Amino acid sequence: WARTAGAIAARSAADAGLTKALFEMNEKLKVKPWNDSSLPEAVDETLPGCDATYSFTISGDAVSGYTVESTGTSGQTQRTVICTLKPQGPFEFAVFADDAVDLKNSAVVDWYNFGADDDPLKLGTNSVESGAITLKNSSTINGDVVVGVGGNPSVVINDYGATITGEARALTQRNPLPTVIVPQWLESLPSGGFIENDTTITNSAKYSGIDLKNSKTIVIDGNVTLYTTGDVILNNSAELQIESDASLVLYLGGDFEGKNSSAVNNLTQDARKLQIYCLDSCESMQFKNSTDFYGAIYAPNAAVVMDNSADLHGAVVAKNFEQKNSGTFSYDASLRDVGVNDEAVRFVVTGWHEQ
Repeated sequence: WARTAGAIAARSAADAGLTKALFEMNEKLKVKPWNDSSLPEAVDETLPGCDATYSFTISGDAVSGYTVESTGTSGQTQRTVICTLKPQGPFEFAVFADDAVDLKNSAVVDWYNFGADDDPLKLGTNSVESGAITLKNSSTINGDVVVGVGGNPSVVINDYGATITGEARALTQRNPLPTVIVPQWLESLPSGGFIENDTTITNSAKYSGIDLKNSKTIVIDGNVTLYTTGDVILNNSAELQIESDASLVLYLGGDFEGKNSSAVNNLTQDARKLQIYCLDSCESMQFKNSTDFYGAIYAPNAAVVMDNSADLHGAVVAKNFEQKNSGTFSYDASLRDVGVNDEAVRFVVTGWHEQ
């Protein structure tokens, strides 16, 4: 019995070391840029509540990946577990909401830029509430529909005649939606005030807000990162345009409103070239544009409403998401490919074995 108890304690300690290693790697991710020169480690840390200890080392780099080796010791018994870590970004789902997803009649969610070994397309929520996902008549989801941990898909999903080609299932663990933190270098820039009229932006900058007047255009010409501390409003027929050889990362501190006939026009037609990251102070994003949208939106505290006749290409993460038209949502699966310096990235365990 003593030998069995020692083995259980040693294994528990090894698992605790793995958990601590994962936690410390994710804490390290909060400091940008990422630095491989000093990776977390532990030596003979005591497991609370017993006399077992754990030690772990982490090896590897951002290119080859990371391996954690964690050894638990209880008396004369040792157990070692080894796992690999990879960075995972916020756009693992085509559409994900912390609370509710609402797709209107004839909406289609499909995907592109995926490989034969890729996980299926997923649409989902963290919620287990009745009707948190609404799929209206003739909606089609070319993949899985996923509800919160412990939720009953038949209760959480209001299905009014939708076609789901994959599974309707529950998450095995909650999908975390970390708060967006503006990079320090961007936060410390002086504000350029408000943008109201025709403007071409070629360099990264910080603004108090955007209230673009009717029929005016902001042109992004270069690889630009912007931070607006306040709202972004595109008035009637106003346009935010990303040139065909440019890109935009937008940190949004206020709300977003695209009014009638406005456009977020990503001429690259590459969703990776337009990424919008909303701070917790952003609570509403409403699009009424008539141009196909190519981009990725991460808005963990906002209600995102697509109230237009355009198709969407990319991914959306929100508190609540509503697609009011009958257009197609095309998920760009290449948004799953991330690096350690990307926004809202965390390490996850991808492979595990006991030595």
